[in-house]
Amino acid sequence: MTDISTAAPPTYLPPAIADRAPLVVTAAFLVLGFFAITWLVDLRQGGLFLIGGALGATLYHGSFGFTGGWKRMVVDKRGRGMRAQMLTIGIAALAMIPLVAAGTIGGQSMVAAAGPVGVSVLLGAAMFGLGMQLGGGCGSGTLFTVGGGSARMLVTLAFFIIGALVGTAHLPFWLLQPNIGIISIGAELGVGFAIAVTIAGLALVALVTALIEKRVHGNIEPEPAPARPGWSWILRGPWPLVGAGLILALLNVATLLLAGHPWSITYGFGLWGAKIAQAVGIDVASWEFWTWPAQAQALNSSVLADTVSVMDFGLVLGAALAAAVAGKFAPKAKLPLGSLLAAAVGGLLMGYGARLSFGCNIGALFSGIATGSLHGWLWFAAAFVGSFGGVALRPLFGLDGFKK
Repeated sequence: MTDISTAAPPTYLPPAIADRAPLVVTAAFLVLGFFAITWLVDLRQGGLFLIGGALGATLYHGSFGFTGGWKRMVVDKRGRGMRAQMLTIGIAALAMIPLVAAGTIGGQSMVAAAGPVGVSVLLGAAMFGLGMQLGGGCGSGTLFTVGGGSARMLVTLAFFIIGALVGTAHLPFWLLQPNIGIISIGAELGVGFAIAVTIAGLALVALVTALIEKRVHGNIEPEPAPARPGWSWILRGPWPLVGAGLILALLNVATLLLAGHPWSITYGFGLWGAKIAQAVGIDVASWEFWTWPAQAQALNSSVLADTVSVMDFGLVLGAALAAAVAGKFAPKAKLPLGSLLAAAVGGLLMGYGARLSFGCNIGALFSGIATGSLHGWLWFAAAFVGSFGGVALRPLFGLDGFKK
């Protein structure tokens, strides 16, 4: 996600001067969007739109970031963000691995976020990890900061979409490169062992971050106390990372139960790019990727029929609503050229890399590991290595790097 997760807690405006206009507008869009999607598609799709809104608000109020958490581990050797991420994935895995193993729940198929373990994931995830440090956010981080009013992240999002579209053109080639196919830990080891192995792996990552942090700093950074007295922080933030992570895990489980697949972000970007390309006369329907049955159906249907897209729309609006309630909706248009260039390059790398690696930090890492897909672990390792390169390149664009 974004670098916002490593910053000091923001100074919030008092309720009397909260951003009322954005609050009214975003609340209206959320309500009208729910009824419109329910009417045009169905109630399930409307429900997914609202889950997206809840995800956006949680991401914003918790400043829950993969990009910032990883960068802070690399630069400052502080692992609080990464440990919260591991806990979040682990909580989701406790429910999602058994649900996927069940196959169907109440007539609804339960499908894992799976991908083949091979060159495509290895290369794509490394590109994504590099790109997210330049772009300033990953898939979900890009969306929730756009919702919070970030003009720079609009640039990242635009190039993210372009990169994802190009990735759909090249994916058939990358699928021909060496891989050992899709491997489900649950199917290979059974549900109990799969959960145990997954939790053990996540705990090991958390332990390593704690040991490094203790060696460098002599202590483990505690979770900060709420910045606001009483319970006002619930509406106006900031939320504790662990609490935000718990909510994200529960919402991902809800997504699996309602949509039949776990939370995903970047498929929607490729679809939006394809529809825009079609509108300007590019024959994307003839590209091999878009001739596959599921992709052809998505291309020929309303974007509101795509579960990932409606959740993405809801996520942006939910983050905007949270920002308005907190009095922090503040669009900024003045940006240095180097920062804009980094956003463009980062967006392209993330879009292309996400398509090659079957997802981003959400679809591949969070949902992949939580549903027992081995490719999620490969994605994690490759993307984290790639993020080292991204952090090292930040100074070339006038951004901070290894040294502050």
